Amino acid sequence: MPVKCSNETTQCTDISSASTIETCDGAVLPPPPQSNAPSETLEIDRGTPDAHVSRDSRMIRLTGVHPFNAEAPLTELFREGFLTTPELFFVRNHGVVPEVHDENVLDWEFTVDGMVETPLKITLQKLVAEYEQQTYPVTLVCAGNRRKEQNMVRKSKGFSWGPAGVSTALFTGVVMSDVVRRAKPRKGAKFVYMEGADKLPNGHYGTCVKLSWVLDPNRGIMLAYKMNGEMLRPDHGKPLRVVIPGQIGGRSVKWLKKLTITDQPSDNWYHIYDNRVLPTMISPEVAAEGSKWWTDERYAIHDLSPNSAIASPAHGERLRLLEGGDVYTARGYAYGGGGRRITRVEVSLDQGRTWRLARIQYVEDEYRKADRILYGGKLDFQWRDTSFCWCFWTLDIPVQEMSEAKDILVRCMDEGMCVQPRDVYWSVLGMMHNAWFRVAIMREADELRFEHPTQPALIPGGWMERVKAAGGDLTNGFWGEQISGLDAVRPAKPVHDVYMKKEGLHKHITFAELREHAVGKNLWFVVNSEVYDATEYLNEHPGGIQSIASAAATDATDEFMSIPDPSADSETAKAMMRRYHIGTLDDTAKKELSLDCQDEEANNPTVFLQPRSWSSVKLHARKSVSRDTRIFTFKLQHEDQILGLRTGQHIMVRLRDPATREAIVRCFTPISEIDKKGEVELLIKVYSPRKDYRGGAMSMAIDSLPIGHEVEFKGPIGKFEYHGRGEYSAGSGGRKKTERFLMICGGSGVTPIYQVFRAVMRDEQDATSCTVLDSNTTEEDILCREHLDELVREGGGRGEVIYTLTKGDEKWDGLRGRIDREMIQRYCPGSAGTVVLLSGPEEMEKDMRRFLEESGWQAEQIVVF
Repeated sequence: MPVKCSNETTQCTDISSASTIETCDGAVLPPPPQSNAPSETLEIDRGTPDAHVSRDSRMIRLTGVHPFNAEAPLTELFREGFLTTPELFFVRNHGVVPEVHDENVLDWEFTVDGMVETPLKITLQKLVAEYEQQTYPVTLVCAGNRRKEQNMVRKSKGFSWGPAGVSTALFTGVVMSDVVRRAKPRKGAKFVYMEGADKLPNGHYGTCVKLSWVLDPNRGIMLAYKMNGEMLRPDHGKPLRVVIPGQIGGRSVKWLKKLTITDQPSDNWYHIYDNRVLPTMISPEVAAEGSKWWTDERYAIHDLSPNSAIASPAHGERLRLLEGGDVYTARGYAYGGGGRRITRVEVSLDQGRTWRLARIQYVEDEYRKADRILYGGKLDFQWRDTSFCWCFWTLDIPVQEMSEAKDILVRCMDEGMCVQPRDVYWSVLGMMHNAWFRVAIMREADELRFEHPTQPALIPGGWMERVKAAGGDLTNGFWGEQISGLDAVRPAKPVHDVYMKKEGLHKHITFAELREHAVGKNLWFVVNSEVYDATEYLNEHPGGIQSIASAAATDATDEFMSIPDPSADSETAKAMMRRYHIGTLDDTAKKELSLDCQDEEANNPTVFLQPRSWSSVKLHARKSVSRDTRIFTFKLQHEDQILGLRTGQHIMVRLRDPATREAIVRCFTPISEIDKKGEVELLIKVYSPRKDYRGGAMSMAIDSLPIGHEVEFKGPIGKFEYHGRGEYSAGSGGRKKTERFLMICGGSGVTPIYQVFRAVMRDEQDATSCTVLDSNTTEEDILCREHLDELVREGGGRGEVIYTLTKGDEKWDGLRGRIDREMIQRYCPGSAGTVVLLSGPEEMEKDMRRFLEESGWQAEQIVVF
């Protein structure tokens, strides 16, 4: 039986256990959909740091295995109705989910500090006991909702959300203003900075909102610990999170640990470099040149924009045409932002010429009438004018009209008269996409088949994919099609992906043909299923023949798009790839390529590195050797494996950026012994953010990895190899001989120098002499110093290491200043029989090459790692 509401609002009845809730005017609220909490960890999560988290297998993963970013299939999300179960509620995680056991939940503590008179430390137990509890229905939306549509127009730096990055739940907790007011903000305070417990490559996740918003009771910003009446689950912020109605999900910080009252916006990396809509003319290259675009608060996203989508007809749905006047009921959702209500939803069947009004259902309004206790919190909603939730729309459409239409379009408007635009507003991060939602109608015999714009993640399908594959222009104002009787309106400068294919070339390449060019002089590689001939790169490529050979006959998309080479990142350089384009993989080849290298390791289990496929290692230990340099130890897959690296060569390391989920690929030279079994050590200098510098993406990412986290290795690569006893090879031309190495390095560039120096000094039969010039800023910055000095002793006079500092203190009695022409001539007066190995910052390498060539050294004597 439903629980009857009394008109007496002074006594609130807890209606949490009721199967339905009847409001004062007789309306009945549906309970949350039946939740079936997963009880076991999915197989895919068992080898990750999230092995303690149980998840629903129906969720569509958007960023691979880890971290977990996922949305529900749109049909299943919509089927649940107004409220979403926790297992199908979308998830946006940047990294590892903090593990909090049930018995420790009430002891969870967060602080309130900064510009306050009374700093606070509050446990969850105290939050529940000392503050008034509230329950609100709130819709949360990821700023990347529908991003795949933007990515189809032009790839952004974000991963491909479909239209189900939106969910609604009943959240129970405390209004944030009650906590902040108790801390007594001081005069001049303007912002509330919020920080979570999730440790990420660029620090803890944090962001901020305006203090005035927090103190505005209409905003309803809260600290929540329950979701649909149950404890928050790990993916949703267990045990405590922020919930901000009407704003992007990125502001609703999970696993809350800190509230700091400030007079300035947050300088947290994720507040600055995530959740922004930069001007559409700002390319990824321009955005990467400096921080001015990112630090401009005008481009920060807070309130949501009006948005809508069609759930029914679903993608792939078929409707059989029948005689008579049958009616089809189209359905979907709409939401606004900043508390603004959606006031109209409009549907068009003639590509926007005319529109018809849909019916709107505001389920949220029913909660305004139930002034009672729900899940331990008061439904304090009846007085609010603001809208916290999505609404549902329906429209009955005669089937005959649908059969004559090309598509169904939907758009909505909020009470501020803001309406969804027709066209995509592309931006670097691909956020806040809210162009009209279009479902294409395909007439097939006596059936109608419906196509949504895209499918989430890497799932194929959708009219945008079909139009783009056919060469259609998705920016022509009419979705790649023409409307009869109207001229298509084209942007002055269409926004599109850099076209890397040869015009008019439609040759399909089989897997067998690709594999024929895996070795030898004519090497092919694949980027985004397109095949390119790498022959002309072999001798000129900065990574050497081996770097091309390692990608031969493989999918090199990540490597090509991710290595920070200015020429590779340049859209002009990418356009040059057209001349090397020779064809497209056929469908069978695409499938075979994805499976080709999976069993490669089994062919040689004693050697870890595979030149043509990525293999996983686990971070085993992290050791600081200076203020900004660490030694990372990684465990190979078997204790008896050796890495399989050759002296003077490098490995490629790949992991995923936590914000954009784009692959980060960098090359490193291990410092561990070449034949060491079971593990490998990398010496890495961590480049932290500073003014006008975002920091090193890979170094910061790898420094923040939890022990046990996996990364991927591939290799070996590099154009130089030391074979021993003076013999070496560098690019083409086979083996050569030298009597002496002059090794010039700076900072962490010492690692490949150290590897070769060690090989020479450890071999008593090697008569090659070596001089190392090692430049650093301070004495603390000298890396591998003890090992280098020990190798000098082992070498018995065959080697020397000279250190020079640019900022040595008064105790330093060695050389001072940068390595210059005079220093080179002093320690290596002649070039005959000598080979120079250079490794260091780019500017240093350029200077050294210039000094040497001006002094008469030949180009073939100079090797740059």
